[in-house]
Amino acid sequence: MSQRFSDAPISRLVGFQVRPLDESAEAEGKLGQAIVDIQCGPQHHNPMGRVHGGLVSALADAAMGIAFGRTLLDSEDFSTIEMKVSFIRPVREGRLSASATVVQRGLRIGFVECNITDQRGKLVATGSSTCTVLSS
Repeated sequence: MSQRFSDAPISRLVGFQVRPLDESAEAEGKLGQAIVDIQCGPQHHNPMGRVHGGLVSALADAAMGIAFGRTLLDSEDFSTIEMKVSFIRPVREGRLSASATVVQRGLRIGFVECNITDQRGKLVATGSSTCTVLSS
């Protein structure tokens, strides 16, 4: 099930690289986690010469969606109903990593948080989202 979210067409288009779920997390039943990376360069710049905030937001959205998607049963789907991103520092180039964790997963609603860091481990942005579970 979780592979469906890791292989999304948007991830291939934008260049997101989804890290596989850590084997220890999988063994411990901690499925609501994801890390997604992107190598940023001038092609991702806004008019001020920095990585566009929309790309940072899309990176956060991808990581949070994959983390939440990994908690679903085969008969379930989901939709994001709210998302917030707070930008901490600008980035010009380099690798960005979004690390997302499901904080709470109920029967119908879940809450996910995400930290986006640069290649030095500096916090670039934070994100959160609320998701709703849909039965197929």
